[in-house]
Amino acid sequence: MARILITGSVDGLGQLSAKALADQGHQVVLHARNAERGRYAQHHVSRAEHVIIGDLSDIDDITNVADQANALGRFDAVIHNAGVYQAPPKDIWSVNTLAPYMLTCLIHKPKRLIYLSSSMHLQGRANLEHVTTDMSRISYSDSKLYVVMLCMAVARHWLDVYANAVDPGWVPTKMGGPGAPDDLQKGFETQTWLAVSNDSRAKVSGRYFHHLTERRFNPQASDVMLQERLLNLCRDITGIPFPQEIQSERSAKHD
Repeated sequence: MARILITGSVDGLGQLSAKALADQGHQVVLHARNAERGRYAQHHVSRAEHVIIGDLSDIDDITNVADQANALGRFDAVIHNAGVYQAPPKDIWSVNTLAPYMLTCLIHKPKRLIYLSSSMHLQGRANLEHVTTDMSRISYSDSKLYVVMLCMAVARHWLDVYANAVDPGWVPTKMGGPGAPDDLQKGFETQTWLAVSNDSRAKVSGRYFHHLTERRFNPQASDVMLQERLLNLCRDITGIPFPQEIQSERSAKHD
């Protein structure tokens, strides 16, 4: 059985993913923004091992979330599920992009990393200068492009990790709204499959999935120069460099 951390698992797809994995017998650690929501999460996923508390719109809290995770030991998989939609641009950037970057850097490296994106990333533009010059111009679509870009950078740098992005579809959660047309079951099954499955189709890296199927993604996310600009920007903002895979590990992986 695997040990999985799921960010933003109080409700919606995060909670459904947690329930599905816990019901399969896996050890699941939840994450909530505050203690009250943490109690709610624990009540609704009673089989969860633990709840980590921290606001992912705050850099200090993000660091603390990583510290709490590392204190629990190493995870087999981390699902970066937390996200905001109708929020100030600063929070959209912090929760949807900066938090996944920081947690990827700070949490002990797992075997699998899953990043929740959206089909809306296809409309995103990699205008990274807006982060430092005019954050009001950062859109949800941009943030979801950046998280796919982060995923592809992780897959390129860390050859010993399966790192993949997921478009869960437009599903009837609190974020998606009651009129969302997609199947709720299909909204969480891909990320849980990627987290624990031994299916060869799940043991890949640098891919973008929708409903268990690989899909094409915004070509900006494959641009290595843009990836490196994103990593460097996040490093400059947080003071946390992306941990590079040492050359010996890279060479051994190819032998």
